[in-house]
Amino acid sequence: MSLSRREFLNVLAVASAAGMALDAPDALAASARATSRMYDVPRYGNVHFLHFTDCHAQLLPVYFREPNVNLGIGEANGRLPHLVGDRLLKAVGIKPGTIEAHAFTYLDFEKAARTYGKVGGFAHMATLVKRLRASRPGAILCDGGDTWQGSGTALWTNGQDMVDACLALGVDVMTPHWEMTLGADRVKEIVEKDFKGKVDFVAQNIKTTDFGDQVFAPYTLREANGVKVAVIGQAFPYTPIANPRYMVPDWTFGIQDEHLQQLVDEVRGKGAQVVVVLSHNGMDVDIKMASRVRGIDAILGGHTHDGIPVPVIVSNAGGKTLVTNAGSNTKFLGVLDFDVRGGKVQGYQYKLLPVFANLLPADAEMAALVQKIRAPYEAKLGEKLARTEGLLYRRGNFNGTFDQLIVDALMEVRGADLAFSPGFRWGTSLLPNSEILMEHVLDQTATTYSYSTLTEMSGEMIKTVMEDVADNLFNPDPYYQQGGDMVRVGGMTYAIDPMKPAGQRITDMRLKGQPIEAGKTYKVAGWAPVSEEAKAASGGRMVWDDVATWLRDKKVVTPRKLNTPRIIGMEGNPGIAL
Repeated sequence: MSLSRREFLNVLAVASAAGMALDAPDALAASARATSRMYDVPRYGNVHFLHFTDCHAQLLPVYFREPNVNLGIGEANGRLPHLVGDRLLKAVGIKPGTIEAHAFTYLDFEKAARTYGKVGGFAHMATLVKRLRASRPGAILCDGGDTWQGSGTALWTNGQDMVDACLALGVDVMTPHWEMTLGADRVKEIVEKDFKGKVDFVAQNIKTTDFGDQVFAPYTLREANGVKVAVIGQAFPYTPIANPRYMVPDWTFGIQDEHLQQLVDEVRGKGAQVVVVLSHNGMDVDIKMASRVRGIDAILGGHTHDGIPVPVIVSNAGGKTLVTNAGSNTKFLGVLDFDVRGGKVQGYQYKLLPVFANLLPADAEMAALVQKIRAPYEAKLGEKLARTEGLLYRRGNFNGTFDQLIVDALMEVRGADLAFSPGFRWGTSLLPNSEILMEHVLDQTATTYSYSTLTEMSGEMIKTVMEDVADNLFNPDPYYQQGGDMVRVGGMTYAIDPMKPAGQRITDMRLKGQPIEAGKTYKVAGWAPVSEEAKAASGGRMVWDDVATWLRDKKVVTPRKLNTPRIIGMEGNPGIAL
């Protein structure tokens, strides 16, 4: 790949921000070579997949901090994706202090973010997609879901902004999760009208509750350079549990390994020489699924937002399956090449490319579309609510500073004893001494059911809720992990032992130093309830309004002190660095 004048100027800007002297030829040459190497991915083989997932409606470049806590339990301990920081770098062979180290870890995040700039953005992603497609005829672009939700514009346009952007990007195949929170009717409308003849929306595990009929096509068969290829869709299996059931009342989900095996055998019988599953299971679930279902060449995974530079290779009765995960927020684009000869896969090449906005010029057509989409909402999105003195982020098993801000705001605005915030993984980061805009608040809270709640709960019920969420996260069997991180807690301290059995992980719950009493009633603020009863009780009050009210009053937000639990039994676990 050769650098254009504009790209070379971008490299100069990055070098300057890093403190390199602009008259230092060696430094500039090294920076230019590093940039060239990152995006110079020579074509390999004859079947090509491009993959992004969990962009959560982020049309513009953003900052995004990777987690410093991503615990692996049981067989997942010490295995990708449950490595953080230096341990991740060592495992995948990335040198500390490099631009790649910044992309894949939280290390030196503030300094590195100011040095290398923002990541993602559809206009910059479009540039990379076009380049790779130019060198890879017939490349199939796969969208792993969580695309139509996560921003103010996605909320206000009912997902149309992202539908239009994905059509312009050239998405070929998609599978869903948060898309379902637009409601079944809206999802069907998009699939049957906007996507018809353009995007294959596949989900083998979404069926009707009455007769078990397929709601969407389970797979698509395509020709790639003379090779027949199958892409099978696997939607998030726990959608009706993690999200409101009333939004998809007539559909069932689930993992459905036996049905998936039947489909793999079916497409092989129809001549597919390459079989890929486009999944929104989460990486641990995908790894287990790969060990149980034979005949899958690769799983292009999402949901858990794991930016993993190398595939996990899983053995099963039919051979081996590659399991990948492509991060979130358009921060990464996965490139999977297969060499197919004699009717079989003979080899592969995989790269997970960070999308650095400073190093990839914006595609003009996509930039114009994004500007058009955002234009009617710029004033609302751009409202300055306050200034943050500290880093704000969401990501990690137990808490993030933006989550802490939300629970702090809810306790004060609602007059609550304590507050819960869902363990959502989506949400962008904000550097210290930045303006907090309404857009940033919506990046953390924009769902179709973000109702603000105030509930009286007994200490016993609080314990039950905490234990239930902990089991969703730390059950040693991935098939019982329903996604998300631990609920974020404001006001109450507690201890957690992830290795304990269900119902015994949470101990030492205290409010202002005093033990939570099982029979005592407490006022608990929260948001995003999944039940219709809680929605009705909220009176339509939305969480972003409560947070915005608090921010307008504060004007300056001091660095948030994280309320994280006392973690028991995780000493030496490579998925934690506190």
